[in-house]
Amino acid sequence: MEITAVYPGTFDPITKGHLDLIRRARSLCSHVVVGVASNPKKKPLFSLEERVEMIRQELLDQGLGDVDVMGFEGLLVDFAREQHARVLIRGMRAVSDFEFEFQLASMNRSLAPDVESVFLMPGESYAFISSTLVKEVAILNGDVKRFVAPHVLAALQEKITHIRAERGLE
Repeated sequence: MEITAVYPGTFDPITKGHLDLIRRARSLCSHVVVGVASNPKKKPLFSLEERVEMIRQELLDQGLGDVDVMGFEGLLVDFAREQHARVLIRGMRAVSDFEFEFQLASMNRSLAPDVESVFLMPGESYAFISSTLVKEVAILNGDVKRFVAPHVLAALQEKITHIRAERGLE
């Protein structure tokens, strides 16, 4: 049976933890679409176009060129239906993620009963990584090269240097 899954997120920036979940989803489903949410309320560091391009490059570098990457706005379930997806992939790093993910899955099921949420846990070495933590550590001059691909690290450093210069911190 052909099963299309959407793995949604802001991916600001994509981390090795995200990549781990994409690989896991790809091993379970015949087609995976990474849905990059516009989500301006989160005030992303990278533009939607920059995030989509970083993910595409990373997937090509990792031999996952058959995974589609698309930006979207609006309801996730509407995007999933446009992609003919029957599965939403969600990452669950720790117990602290459960309550929020449970609420999201319940709302999505209410809006689209034909689309099922599937929760995947990243490998243990990625369980604590989040884009938010990666950005915070990088902004404070910490070393995040273990958590992101080299091209993502370069983009992150460039963006942070620009922000520091704008704020007169350099």
